[in-house]
Order: sequence, then C-alpha cells, then structure tokens
Amino acid sequence: MVGENSPDFSSIAEELPGFLFIDHIAIAVPQGALDEQVAAYAKLGFQEIHRETIGGNDQVREALLQIGGSPNLIQLIEPLSGASPVQKAIDRNGGKGGLNHVGFRVRDIQAAFDDLQGKGFQILDAAPRPGSRGTTVFFMHPKGPPESPFNVLIEVVQE
Repeated sequence: MVGENSPDFSSIAEELPGFLFIDHIAIAVPQGALDEQVAAYAKLGFQEIHRETIGGNDQVREALLQIGGSPNLIQLIEPLSGASPVQKAIDRNGGKGGLNHVGFRVRDIQAAFDDLQGKGFQILDAAPRPGSRGTTVFFMHPKGPPESPFNVLIEVVQE
C-alpha cells in the first residue's frame, strides 16, 4: 500500500537500465500439453496472440496469451526435446510444468545487459540475442545476486 511514509522509488528507477513492466510470465507445460493449456487459459478469458517454434538452444514451442489490452502476457512453453532447458526444468519439478521464468521489458537491451553485468549479476547469455516474436533477449541466472538470490530465472526483453 502506498502512503505518505512510502519510499520514493522514482530516483532509483532512473538508475535502472530502463525496466518498464513485466513483459510475461513463462509457464512450462509438458510435451503434448500446449494446446490443452491454451484452451484452459481461454476459459479464463485469455486470447492467444502469437505462436512460434523456437530452435537453437531453447528447443520450445510457445503460445503467448493476453487478457484484455494489458501488455503483460502469459507465455506457455512446451519443450520439443529432452535437450531443451525447459524439459530439464520440468524433470527437476517431478515431470510437472510450472513457473519457468519472468520476463521484464526494457527500453535498451544492450544498456540493461551492460548495467546488470557491471553490477555482478550472472548472465547466462554471452550477449543479447534474438528471442521470439522479433524481440531481443538475455537471461539472468536465478542464483544471482549471490548475496540475495532471486530463485527464479529472469528474462530481459526488448521489443
């Protein structure tokens, strides 16, 4: 709750590398379950706005879902093979899907990459790289920063 004793975050936000809002929440779904999950979210009012197969190291099929006019999306990701990092996360979760990562939108991906790397965050990508739907992305390790781990994989996204 914001009140008169709440801290003023505006000066802190100016120092951040352009974080704008939560771009998406990514939910891993077991192989073969993507269409079923899209249908389940449709019952909640979510509309599928994008679908794509992503190769490379990711090896996933994704569906992006939106509710209303919000820029915040649900990304359902289904692994295409056992080599997919998403399949490995599902395996660690006892074969069940679940939260995979949170994507944060930024103004300038390179500035965000340089700033976060300079602050000692463990970045999983060597540089910003192409993501789905024409975006540029990089991922931050869930165990960083070491003094206070996030415990969730973070994707930084520039549209």
